[in-house]
Amino acid sequence: MRYLLVIYRFIFFCVYTARIVAEVYWQRVWLRARMQRVMAVRRRWANKVLAGVGVRASVEGIPPEFPCLYLANHRSYLDPILLLRQIYAYPVAKSELASWPLIGKGARWAGILYVQRERDGSRVSTLKAIADTVLERKCSVILFPEGTTSGLPGMLPLKKGAFRTAAKWDLPVVPVAICFENTDDFWVGKTTFIQHAWKRFQDKTIRVTICYGPVTTGKDSDALEQEARQWIEQKLQQFPAVLNPA
Repeated sequence: MRYLLVIYRFIFFCVYTARIVAEVYWQRVWLRARMQRVMAVRRRWANKVLAGVGVRASVEGIPPEFPCLYLANHRSYLDPILLLRQIYAYPVAKSELASWPLIGKGARWAGILYVQRERDGSRVSTLKAIADTVLERKCSVILFPEGTTSGLPGMLPLKKGAFRTAAKWDLPVVPVAICFENTDDFWVGKTTFIQHAWKRFQDKTIRVTICYGPVTTGKDSDALEQEARQWIEQKLQQFPAVLNPA
C-alpha cells in the first residue's frame, strides 16, 4: 500500500505541476499578466501540491503585507514551497534548479532569482537583484542564508551577503523558522531528490510548523544577522524535530 501511495503522489505531483506550468506560461508569456497574478497561480499550486503529497503545515505568526526580505533556515526541498503557500515573493535558488524538468521553467516564469554560487560575479548581481526586487518591483524575496540544507539542531554559519544588502538598502528583514516534526524530513548528504521523496512520500503525513518572526531593520549587518539567527534557533528549540515521532 505504501508503494501505491508513493506512486500516486509522484503522478499527482507531475501531472498537476505540468498543468500549472502551462497555466503560468499562458498567463505570463501570452497574456502578459502582471507578476502578482502569476504568483497567485503559483500559490494555488503550492497549497494543492503540498496537500497532495501529505504535508500538513501549521503557521505561527503573520507575514507582513509589505515587501521585505524573508530569511529562513533550510531543511528540505519543500522549504520554498512551504513559504510560497502564503506569500508572494521571489525565492533565491541555485542555478541548478533551472535544469529541473517542469519546475525550472515554471519557476522562471512565476518569479525566481537564480544564483551560481561558485561565481563571485553571480552572487554580487543576485544581491543587487534582491535589493531591486524589494525596492523597485515592490515584491518580497525569500533567501536561505545557510546556503545549503542542514540537519543540525541549530543553523549553519550564515552567508553575510543578504544581511549586508539589507543593511545597505534598509530592507525590512523577517526571520522564518521552518520546523519539521520528523528528522527524516531533512534532505541532507548525497541523497538525491528522487531517493528522498520516495522514502518520505511513503508516510501518510509530513508535519511542519512555519514560524514568522518580527520585522527588523538597521544599518548594522552583524546585528541583523545575530537577531535573525537567535530568533530562528529559539524557535527550532521550541519545535524540535525527533526521529519517528509518535
